[in-house]
Amino acid sequence: MIVRIMGEGQLVLADSHFAELNKLDDELLAEMESGDGPGFRRTLHALLGKVRELGEPLPDDSLEPSELILPASDATLEEVRQFLRDDGLIPG
Repeated sequence: MIVRIMGEGQLVLADSHFAELNKLDDELLAEMESGDGPGFRRTLHALLGKVRELGEPLPDDSLEPSELILPASDATLEEVRQFLRDDGLIPG
């Protein structure tokens, strides 16, 4: 799957990594719902860091359609709410 992190670029991420990412996504959702700002920030950074770690960056001059778009690491809680689906940021 091709994933875009806003303001950073695109990465190719194997479907096998989504179970691990969904755990962080669930934690992020819980922190958003409870209004835990510091927890939200920490978990958003952890989620994006894990995507960077597990993903293979596409070249900067490559422009492929992104199947998943994630917010930038400095996104606010309200900005992240705009990215949410019924099951969080990460499908599944």
